[in-house]
Amino acid sequence: MSKTKVTILGDGGWGTALAMLLCGKGSSVSLWGAFPDYIEVLKKSRENTKFLPGFTIPDKVLITSDIKEALEDSEAIIIAIPSKFLRSTLRGLRGAGFTGKTIISAVKGIEPGTFKPASDIIEEVLGLKENVVLSGPTIAREVAEGLPTSAVVGSTDEAKAIKAQEILHTERFRVYTCADAIGVELGGALKNIIAIAAGACDGLGFGTNAKSALFTRGLVEMKRIGVALGAKEETFNGLSGIGDLMTTCTSPYSRNRCIGEEIAKGKSLKDILKNMEMVAEGIETSRSIYEESRKMSLTAPIAEEVYRVLFEGKDPLLAVASLMTRTKKAE
Repeated sequence: MSKTKVTILGDGGWGTALAMLLCGKGSSVSLWGAFPDYIEVLKKSRENTKFLPGFTIPDKVLITSDIKEALEDSEAIIIAIPSKFLRSTLRGLRGAGFTGKTIISAVKGIEPGTFKPASDIIEEVLGLKENVVLSGPTIAREVAEGLPTSAVVGSTDEAKAIKAQEILHTERFRVYTCADAIGVELGGALKNIIAIAAGACDGLGFGTNAKSALFTRGLVEMKRIGVALGAKEETFNGLSGIGDLMTTCTSPYSRNRCIGEEIAKGKSLKDILKNMEMVAEGIETSRSIYEESRKMSLTAPIAEEVYRVLFEGKDPLLAVASLMTRTKKAE
């Protein structure tokens, strides 16, 4: 097993779970956060009460807000920063020493306003190309609990993908490789939109028929958008597509599913976000996909209705009616 020194940028639930996973494997791990005050809390309590409560962060994990300390002797860097904060955070870290290290993006979102995935932002800000993206059905709490999980790393550089696989793979965290990096990355982002719709199904009290139809047609929509953006259709049949879709649409710990459920019960998005520490990537991704699909003349009815519910205040029942009464067509 690899004993690589790994730096994780981002002290959210996913970054913390990855730190615990790799520490348990025997790797030397540093966990970096942008806010020194909260980092001090983590150091003292060894529990991420905001983002991953109920788990003890091992003493061997170095927790720091000093980027030079975090990157010292590091061979690999895992970036687990929400997409809307990614560019600004990386700009503040330029020159810290990223060159020559294995860069793995664990970000599952699209940057608001630019419609760019994390890999593009990393390349633009840090000048690093052909990096690795990590995706798949990976609920942070389950990874922290050590429950069996499978994921996929994607890169156009096969050697980098294999290196990332070696770093991340454990007996309880099985990692596959994939050459379709954009497909892996888009799968992780697009499924969040469908998960919001799945949560609305739950909140409205619909049954398994409705949710199964949503999974199926949602996957079709993900493939349609993904292929138009340069991904391979078959990638969405794998862990970063249907695998992540099933997990995010069904898990009680899925932030995006919970957003949809609460809205369907009558709460406003504004009120939900007031009481939510963690970022639900599907909110801004739905806006990005809505805007981009219209520019590209792509049919994305589920994403469109999710957007209208979130940002135009459309009643979720009316959104369901709009989907169910669309023009009849062949499957």
